[in-house]
Amino acid sequence: MTPEPPALRPRPPSPLVEAVDGRFSAHGVRLLLKRDDLVHPELPGNKWRKLAPNLRAAVEGGFPGLVTFGGAYSNHLRAAAAAGRLLGMPTTGIVRGDELAGRPLNDSLARCAADGMRLHFVTRTEYRRKAEPEMLARLLAGAGAAASYVVPEGGSNALALHGCTELGRELRGMSDVVAVACGTGGTLAGLAAGLAPDQRALGVPVLAGGFLGAEIRSLQQAAFGGPAGVWSLAEDFHHGGYARVPALLEAFAADFEERHGFPVERIYVAKLLWALAALTESGAFPPGTTLAAVVTGRP
Repeated sequence: MTPEPPALRPRPPSPLVEAVDGRFSAHGVRLLLKRDDLVHPELPGNKWRKLAPNLRAAVEGGFPGLVTFGGAYSNHLRAAAAAGRLLGMPTTGIVRGDELAGRPLNDSLARCAADGMRLHFVTRTEYRRKAEPEMLARLLAGAGAAASYVVPEGGSNALALHGCTELGRELRGMSDVVAVACGTGGTLAGLAAGLAPDQRALGVPVLAGGFLGAEIRSLQQAAFGGPAGVWSLAEDFHHGGYARVPALLEAFAADFEERHGFPVERIYVAKLLWALAALTESGAFPPGTTLAAVVTGRP
């Protein structure tokens, strides 16, 4: 294996710090924050852990570029674009929603473009079928990226899961439950595999739909040959769906920032912390439980 390209070198292990908070301590629960948002200056948290193994494979394989997928507000697209800039590798983003073509770019997509990512907008029907080999080939050809290294939506594949397994290893023996917000499920699938047998991983999906359990099992089958680790999902904390940040969640995130002095990313991290506070209030964690919340990104 070739050495890690300097631009991809992280700063692991990321810090694990205690957050003293009455909403938890009143129930005998201790809250730790795994500040994975600090693991790399431009590829924070699970984005670095999932992308780095794939980027290494792209470099070693001599691919002329990287192509990946995401919606209009995708943190994954932003991270892939930044990684491409750092490596000097051309990137293409296939974006869900052809109605966005020709419109002014939102902040997320504008950041991708500024980092050199070529954006290719496709219909939502085509996007839903991107896992089909024939449709995938058509999408790649239409984006001019047929020869590029393909990273799936959210960066979740077998290589990514092995990258996230190291996150679990860093947290062995540190807590009873390790919780993480979930989009495509890759981080939870790899994290659970790296934890000690007496630890449990808890995923908080940020999308509605209830599809994630099957996806996690499929990812673990591809990466590890079968189930790995102990994990479960808390599926009632998506607040209406992806990128939905209602006023109560915004107020909660702002309050958490003020109490603990770090910026709370709204789409994933705020929902995770809200879920843990609500579950603690409901008695889901017995007194004496230590929770570790993985801060996977930053605003």
